[in-house]
Amino acid sequence: MANGNIIVTEEHATRVITLRRPSKKNAITQDMYREMSRAIDTAQNNPDIRCMIITGGSGVFTAGDDIDDFLKADKSGADTLSNGAKFLYSLALNTKPIIAAVDGVAIGMGTVLLFHCDYVLASTAATFSAPYIHLGLVPVGAASLLMPQTMGYQRAFAMLVMGRTFTAAEAHVAGFVNTVVSPGHTEVEARKVAREICRLPAEAVAISRKLLRVAPEELTRRIDQEGHLFGERLKSVEAVAAFNAFANRKRR
Repeated sequence: MANGNIIVTEEHATRVITLRRPSKKNAITQDMYREMSRAIDTAQNNPDIRCMIITGGSGVFTAGDDIDDFLKADKSGADTLSNGAKFLYSLALNTKPIIAAVDGVAIGMGTVLLFHCDYVLASTAATFSAPYIHLGLVPVGAASLLMPQTMGYQRAFAMLVMGRTFTAAEAHVAGFVNTVVSPGHTEVEARKVAREICRLPAEAVAISRKLLRVAPEELTRRIDQEGHLFGERLKSVEAVAAFNAFANRKRR
């Protein structure tokens, strides 16, 4: 199933969600958020789907939000957070194991969504960042809850407050990447992990996963809190100046 820049396929009880917008480094539009949400949501009550993979293909994962699309929606008066928020809710409420295959840049949402995944493979070419601070913004997607819990306060501070980029090796040490592989091999290895998970007793996997993870209601509460603050920050002097600077760079 292909819809625009999101391709959804199924093989061996695994749903593979592929971001396919290479000309824009898989930058995520509002439509892409909606399609990814649908792919996750429709898997929940399908017993034939035991696992999911999110990938950007070879050479890139995603450059995060498409800023032009984001600003266009904002100027039109649309709720720019709605589709992104729905996608985050889909991740928070998801009950199926999700594997991420990261081969290249993972910026903004590209990094945040990994903390909602259950197993992350990265190539040695992968880099990770959540530089909302550089736009005068704050974390989203319960990142302020999940990142400190996963990799400790100091590393989370470096990424979320200082806007630093992590290499694949640093992400592995930090604990949010399980395995580092050679470039071009993340999807192949992700499929191997998916087959391993799919061979396990499905109910036991679901219960064990639920015990390990932060409760969905706690995740959605933090997503809402961050979303409210994010919306306020969009109107701030710092954010307006940062977005104006971005627009000016695009016009040059």
